[in-house]
Amino acid sequence: MAKLFLLLGGNLGDKEQIFSKARHRLQEELGAIIEVSSIYETEPWGFDCEDLFWNQVLVIETKLLPVEVLKFTKAIELELGRIRKAARYSSRLIDIDLLFYDDLVFHEPDLELPHPRMIDRRFVLEPLAEVAADFVHPVFKQSIIGLLEDCSDSLAVKRLID
Repeated sequence: MAKLFLLLGGNLGDKEQIFSKARHRLQEELGAIIEVSSIYETEPWGFDCEDLFWNQVLVIETKLLPVEVLKFTKAIELELGRIRKAARYSSRLIDIDLLFYDDLVFHEPDLELPHPRMIDRRFVLEPLAEVAADFVHPVFKQSIIGLLEDCSDSLAVKRLID
């Protein structure tokens, strides 16, 4: 079994219901959820918008390979109403990002592991540090708490729901 770290994010619709459905579907398709961070309310990263985001990290034990996980997460996003826009950063109902798959380093056109921009984003590192503070990033060789301490992102990240 591999330990998979995912980030849920979204700033539109009934976030509580969407996140609940996402967790349920991810557990059905990928495997048992073994850790869940609090939900954090965060400012949009990379674009201006009035609607604040929710973010949450899940840790799942899975038998699936990373490309299979990606296929299922994209299908679940669509099922929950995700519409991909031309702009890279925009408001959305749900986004499911793969952060880590054990300590695998993987580079394909559609998938990079670990997530290549996570170390620059406080909205990823805060909930990740809650569930895996001592996990060592396989590329940067730093713990998540160390990466969080070094993160230059100054956008607000507030714990909302435990």
